[in-house]
Amino acid sequence: MTTDTMADHSHTASHSPAEAPEITPSEQADVLQQLLQRQRQAYLANPMPSYDQRVQDLKALGRMIRDHQDEIVRAVSADYGNRSHHETLFAEIFPALDGIKDTIKRLKKWMKPQRRHVDFTAFPTSSTKVIPQPLGVIGVIVPWNFPVNLSFGPLINIFAAGNRAMVKMSENSRTLTALLQRISGDYFPEDKLVFLEETGGVGIEFSKLKFDHLLFTGSGNTGRKVMASAAANLTPVTLELGGKSPAIVGPDFDIDTACERILFWKLFNAGQICTTVDYLLLPEDKVEAFVEKAKQLFRKRYPDIQSPDYTAVIDEPSFRRLWKTLDDAVQKGATVIDLTDGQGSRDDAIQKFPAHLVLNVSEDMDIMQREIFGPLLPIKTYKNREEVAAYINNGDRPLAIYPFTNDKTLRDFYIDHVMSGGVSVNNAVLHVGQHDIPFGGVGESGMGHYHGYEGFITFSKLRPVFYQGPLDPLKFLMPPYGNVADKMMKLMLRLTK
Repeated sequence: MTTDTMADHSHTASHSPAEAPEITPSEQADVLQQLLQRQRQAYLANPMPSYDQRVQDLKALGRMIRDHQDEIVRAVSADYGNRSHHETLFAEIFPALDGIKDTIKRLKKWMKPQRRHVDFTAFPTSSTKVIPQPLGVIGVIVPWNFPVNLSFGPLINIFAAGNRAMVKMSENSRTLTALLQRISGDYFPEDKLVFLEETGGVGIEFSKLKFDHLLFTGSGNTGRKVMASAAANLTPVTLELGGKSPAIVGPDFDIDTACERILFWKLFNAGQICTTVDYLLLPEDKVEAFVEKAKQLFRKRYPDIQSPDYTAVIDEPSFRRLWKTLDDAVQKGATVIDLTDGQGSRDDAIQKFPAHLVLNVSEDMDIMQREIFGPLLPIKTYKNREEVAAYINNGDRPLAIYPFTNDKTLRDFYIDHVMSGGVSVNNAVLHVGQHDIPFGGVGESGMGHYHGYEGFITFSKLRPVFYQGPLDPLKFLMPPYGNVADKMMKLMLRLTK
């Protein structure tokens, strides 16, 4: 995703509560250091929470969401100006609660030490194990677009692995942040979990802290800054970024079905999803049918974009940026199709941006140069699969690709020849919601994984432990070296054949 920063100053005052008193960067750093030290001391006092303790923490997370579900939904909508409550329930509340349930079901198996093979030099009475142990204190930097999912989702993995967490929210999520700060103490002590508001510069100081792991979700540019700050402490990082994720409709796939699924995800949350369909690749003879179906679907799903079902753009600068992007495409020769039949306004007080299809796009247009993060769908045509693969591979590796085809050979061609963070076949985005597969980018779209077991591993130290048995074969290899050592080495080298 491209619009969040460590210190996001783009929020409109009408969406946020009263401003907190300003403090200096030095004072901010001191407060953050004190919170970190409090959590680290608590970790050192209990470095290996039991299974029961971890389950209690996960259940407390679930209670926190359930007890305040309606307040959370309202807070997110207030921060947006208008956010469909169905979208918040579907993409934020449900995944978090379902993820907690799934993690509790699997946690005992994840925590179990793994027995490993013992090499010849330690044979016969020694043994080895790999023990997943908590890292300590984890920092999480959360963007505004899915602030519940992208805070509670990582917290599930973090608590399952036995850690503590400091969570820095976005400046565009101030209403939600205030709510979480008010209620979290009823479920967790501050030395276990703390939510931090972005008041300007907090994110910069936050990324400088000596965490045991740091998870950042946001733009590539900010991700580079976060990684540079973390490098000073050799803090490992997981970066969940974004990019231009394409949908590719194969010549065999039903165009109406493809349009139904692609348009749903493109307009979900007004397109403000890092894994949404950023642009569409269509066979040349399918464009007209796709456009007509899109018009029908939009009229059916959103007869009035001022309804609460159509989510607003997060803030005024983003709203203006989308108009500028559209104007740039028109000036450079694109054909634009307003699916709202002119309902949108450039001076919309609640920033409802009208959905557009953009045809005849070229590479010099802004819409093809950066992640869109809004309800604009550019359409490019292609002649063959090789052309598609070459086009995508010529740019940064995307966070996802979405091939639509019932042809297994074509499907596997795209999976094999186009690298991306993840893949959903014959739909979009849904791989992100699967608890038992990892989520993460590659190259410009990110590094590292979380969700499910991979998330548990990300926030654990896989601690290798060797247990020496009563017999020690190495005594025959100790100096002074002689015939016995020669024979032992010959035997060992023979066993490598």
